[in-house]
Amino acid sequence: MQTHYQLIHPKTHLRVLSRYEIQQLKDVGSKANELVRRCCYAVLNADRLSDDYLQLNDEFKRFDVQVQQQDRGIVLNLINPPACAFVDGEIIRGIREQLFSVLRDILYAQDSIIRAHRFNLDDGEDITNATFHLLRNAGVLKPQVEPNLVVCWGGHAIPRNEYKYSKDVGYHLGLRGLDIGTGCGPGAMKGPMKGAAIGHAKQHIREGRYIGITEPSIIATEAPNPIVNELVILPDIEKRLEAFVRMAHGIVIFPGGPGTAEELLYLLGVLSHPDNQSIPFPIVITGPKETEDYLRDIDTFIGDTLGEAAQARYQLIIDNPIEVARAMASGIQQVRAYRESVSDAYFFNWSLTVAHAFQFPFDPTHDNMRNLVLSHDIPQHQLAANLRCAFSGIVAGNVKESGIARVQQHGPYQLQGDARILAGMDKLLSTMVHHGRMRISGEYTPCYELIK
Repeated sequence: MQTHYQLIHPKTHLRVLSRYEIQQLKDVGSKANELVRRCCYAVLNADRLSDDYLQLNDEFKRFDVQVQQQDRGIVLNLINPPACAFVDGEIIRGIREQLFSVLRDILYAQDSIIRAHRFNLDDGEDITNATFHLLRNAGVLKPQVEPNLVVCWGGHAIPRNEYKYSKDVGYHLGLRGLDIGTGCGPGAMKGPMKGAAIGHAKQHIREGRYIGITEPSIIATEAPNPIVNELVILPDIEKRLEAFVRMAHGIVIFPGGPGTAEELLYLLGVLSHPDNQSIPFPIVITGPKETEDYLRDIDTFIGDTLGEAAQARYQLIIDNPIEVARAMASGIQQVRAYRESVSDAYFFNWSLTVAHAFQFPFDPTHDNMRNLVLSHDIPQHQLAANLRCAFSGIVAGNVKESGIARVQQHGPYQLQGDARILAGMDKLLSTMVHHGRMRISGEYTPCYELIK
């Protein structure tokens, strides 16, 4: 089989690397080398509608990336890159920029944060500071910008009508001068960015921001879409989620699968902490008319598990993109006033208390999943943290390499707890399976069992 090569020069950032950094990337088998290889391959697969990890893994074996130092700076030598990243032999500019974002974030995280032990990653305050430093190094914290960032969460495996609805919402957000942040993948992550780009163009906003925040273990099956013009790769899902809630001025949640449920539970768990009761944080759960029953199932699940106080934290708006955009614009004005009153930064929400249970990485082993306490006998924010971990494990079993391997070796994850909580989970997860919200391609085999 013929081998293809492509040399890629940086156009924006990361034009030079030190000899030490170059050696890190050249050491085949090193963690930095493997992370760069995997993340670059994911970026090059943008817009490919597949989350079949095993298929991607077979194609990935022929791919490699080499970093070369030249007098003018660094050059990436791509070996057998996916053809979809090129137009007439030239790499798509947005993908080029994302490739060098991969190098920037992985090298900085590995060298300055993790290997250097600059922060104690067992301490909550240090985890927040590490997240801040990673975001600042990526250049996504803009001190001179008024609050206007709406983070959009939702499924990557969604039907066309839901994608169009998410694009309509993004369009009306863009008309109001609001920027978009997402998990950077396809589906409900791409739709709002695409819609906002049109809204920004109509308003002659030429500096629209489309921020994608991801992490290495999920990027392979949710490749960054090419509209993302500011890509950040954080070391793990917990720092990614903390980055979302500290950067966002409001959050819109579209219909999705277990990953979206994990994000919602994380957000409501953080906001249910006693220290966060007075902090304004606009949240809208929305979707087209066809998703109303599903969204009300989610609302019922939140009520059955976390109670009415958690339900009061968000608005449920069905089939009305304009009303969603108005609610966000209005809520963000309250955020601006609050940040001014407490002298907190617009670009990073330092006032928010994020409990350690939401910061410490959860490893979804079979024992850890089985030992999660899913009971109303524990505080609300702790129950939310444990439910978040349960859904995180289901995401791992669906699309992450380590989770898939564990399920193949040891069978489905087992979750146990209060009958009412597990009944709500069972109904919600069954609905996700029925509506094909667990994956894009292939027949879904559950990676979990609920033991009441």
